Amino acid sequence: MWRSVVTARASLSTQAAQKLCATRNHKVLSSKTLTLVDQSPHFPTRLSLCQTRRFLSQLSENPSDSDSAEGQQLSVDFGENGDTHRENLTPGNGLVGEEKGDTQMNMFSPPAVELGEVEEVYEIDLEQLESLLSLLQSSADGCLESSFDGLNLTLHPEFVIKVVETPLVLGENLIRFFKWALKEKPEFGVTTHILDALVRATCSGLVRKRDVYYLWDLVKEVGEKENTVVHVEILNALISSFSKLGKGKAALEVFNKFGDFGCVPNADTYYFTIEALCRRSIFGWAQSVCEKMLDAGILPDGEKVGRIISWFCKGKKAKDAHLVYSSAANVKKQYLPPASVYFLISSLCREDETVKLALDMLDDFAGEARKYAIKPFSAVVRGLCRTKDVDGAKKLLLEMTMKGPPPGNAVFNMVINCYCKAGDMGEAIEMMNLMKSRGLKPDVYTYTVIMSGYTNGGQMEEACKILSEAKNKHPKLSPVTYHTLIRGYCKLEEFDKGLKLLREMKDSGVQPNVDEYNKLIQSLCLKALDWETAEKLLEEMKDNGLHLNGITRGLIKAVKELKEEKIETENVVAEA
Repeated sequence: MWRSVVTARASLSTQAAQKLCATRNHKVLSSKTLTLVDQSPHFPTRLSLCQTRRFLSQLSENPSDSDSAEGQQLSVDFGENGDTHRENLTPGNGLVGEEKGDTQMNMFSPPAVELGEVEEVYEIDLEQLESLLSLLQSSADGCLESSFDGLNLTLHPEFVIKVVETPLVLGENLIRFFKWALKEKPEFGVTTHILDALVRATCSGLVRKRDVYYLWDLVKEVGEKENTVVHVEILNALISSFSKLGKGKAALEVFNKFGDFGCVPNADTYYFTIEALCRRSIFGWAQSVCEKMLDAGILPDGEKVGRIISWFCKGKKAKDAHLVYSSAANVKKQYLPPASVYFLISSLCREDETVKLALDMLDDFAGEARKYAIKPFSAVVRGLCRTKDVDGAKKLLLEMTMKGPPPGNAVFNMVINCYCKAGDMGEAIEMMNLMKSRGLKPDVYTYTVIMSGYTNGGQMEEACKILSEAKNKHPKLSPVTYHTLIRGYCKLEEFDKGLKLLREMKDSGVQPNVDEYNKLIQSLCLKALDWETAEKLLEEMKDNGLHLNGITRGLIKAVKELKEEKIETENVVAEA
């Protein structure tokens, strides 16, 4: 199964050939077969020892023919036995007319032969290979190791690699074969190449949980004996497999073993570990790994960084996601997916303390990116309004009108609503006028919000003016628009105007809902003790297919009984 190969090169120097004959010939040429191969390109030729010596002798006796051999390449092969085999070369290119045995040689242009390095070539025992693969490709059972013993295997690295790279071999069986070899074959040594091939074979395609855990035990066993065998890509493949299986703790265990094996985590190491932990919603540990990644200054590519940001945002770790963003975008100058950046800004705007971070991120948008970034800008405006920073929201809105992205009705309505809740109706009207100047048409929501602001301040006359404008701009308003005014009239105990507005609402084609009736009935009962009008409204609701809740119905009954009891008491007192 073994043979030695020696490379010889042709040149113009006859003296080199003579030197070879004098100094190296007897060391190199043993009782084994010598093979000369013309690699320029022609057929290989195998010579016996006698033929070889005759050939080298001719090289030294015919120096005048050396010019014809310029540039030819030869290799010398020593076989295991004395058998000779020759394949004819085309005339003019080497040795011709040779047969098996001690054949006569034609003239070969005499190159000088220089001895090269000797390397060992291993020939795989196909019978052993076939027997082992047949065993490994069968289902795993308890007698597998004893079957290995009966094969009398000679484990050479090339043989093991061939076994590992053969498809349709169960990963569990491969690992059991490795464990058996380490225990029963002292001459077998696991190399990085072999271990890497085993990991790739086990972790590719459909990953089985049992196989990966079994493989991890084997890697730990090998690494504890000699940690130089284990390298980063092997551990990364294990972490990635545990991630696919949703085993975050196991992935973290592999990550924590890097130092013991003398390995330094790379970008994929951090990414796969964070991915595995986030898939199991173990965001605290993922945050710890992320901190180590940032401290090391090693980040994966932009797409993977974007996924890490999204995972942290889903886990309500927006501040940690922002740290990753800052390192990638500002320090590493990486391009991040817009969807991940938008998600981060939206997540930051959900918490009062992080809205400012989202606002600062908007400065990173420029050119085309800013032009189409209406979603993140709108999210920041909403966040500023929620934190009652209405002036900051207005400032950003005005900046959007000048630099983009152009704000729409939704952004204006946010700021208008914020001013109305603050009772600053002058600013609210100013924003609505700015909205109109930009060619935008205030919608029903805009008018409703402004009417609500006026009614909250008791300015019913101004609210009615806005209602008239809304009617002119929109042929059909929403029930909420009328409900806002009805609520204002009830608050001022102007019930007649509230009832009139209810009739006007119906005449305009807007069907009142339970809220309008409920507000009027409660106000009539609690403030005016007018259970008769309330009862009429209740009957009207029934005719319209609306159903009042039991509490309000009970309120009408209670006020009615109270009123009747009061009348009876007054009558008794009058009679007395």
